Formats: sequence, structure tokens, C-alpha cells
Amino acid sequence: MSDSIDLVRARLRDVPDFPRPGIVFKDITPVLGDAAAFAAALDALAADAAPRGVTRVLGIEARGFILGAALAARLGVGFVPARKPGKLPAAVDRESYALEYGSDSLEVHRGSFTPGERVLVVDDVIATGGTAAAAVALARRQGAVVAGVAVLIELTFLQGRARLPADVDVFAAIAY
Repeated sequence: MSDSIDLVRARLRDVPDFPRPGIVFKDITPVLGDAAAFAAALDALAADAAPRGVTRVLGIEARGFILGAALAARLGVGFVPARKPGKLPAAVDRESYALEYGSDSLEVHRGSFTPGERVLVVDDVIATGGTAAAAVALARRQGAVVAGVAVLIELTFLQGRARLPADVDVFAAIAY
């Protein structure tokens, strides 16, 4: 597994001063463009997710859609998108959050989860933890059990795990 993760790590790209000065953005698009690296990333996420009994994946806009939908297909479970406001066509639940460089909100369709359903929240990066915490809150608001949060990259120096409820386990394939 470490050789596979080394391949993923080698394909990641740092983009300085994006989306604003002082931020170093971790770009996963080179990983997605390399079939072997993309497969290795999904293998790592799937290996952690499989024993969790996940019945649905909640992917966070936008890169969490890519990883989450592919992971859901690998796990044989459904996928739910967590979108920015105004993007979903039916009635929604909304949760606002702070992030490293501002604030935003996430929405999911009402009725996306059934009570007791085991949901895995997926995104590309956990930084300050606000986005993941909002996704966890949305799933729980609809009665789902959050089986965990899975990300490709964790920026540990920002202590994002601390923003999540204590009972939510976080898996990161790569930590910086």
C-alpha cells in the first residue's frame, strides 16, 4: 500500500496563493488524470471504508463528488451530493460553516438518508474541518449514522479533526 500512496503523493500538486494569497492549495487533479494514481487513491479509501458497513456515501462539492461517487460505485452503495447553496432542485437541508479562507454552506436534498443508514462523508482534503463538520451535521439531521469521514489528504497542522464530533472517525490516506 505504501508504494501506491507514494504514487498518489507524487502526483499531488501544490498551488501557492490559491484561492487567495497565503493559501497553498493541494490540487488532486494530477492524481485524477493518472489512472494508476487515481486507482491507488480509491484503493486506499475503499480499504478503510469496506469494514465500516457503509450504505451510502456523502460526497462534498466538488472534488468530493469525484472521489465519493467512484468510491460509492466500488463499495456498491448509493451516492449523495452535498452541494453549494442553490444547486439542488428540490427541498434541501442547509448547514453553514467556516473554512480556512471564508465561510460557506452545504445543502443536501431532504430525504437523502433514512434513519439509521450508515453514511461515509468523503472529500479530497480536510483542512480546518468546517466542511466535513457541516456534512456530518446534515447527515445526522436526517437520522443517518455517520460511519466516518474519509479524505485523500489531511492538513494536520490545521487540526480539522478537532472540529468534528468526538465520535466521528477520520481516515486520511495522506497527512501533511
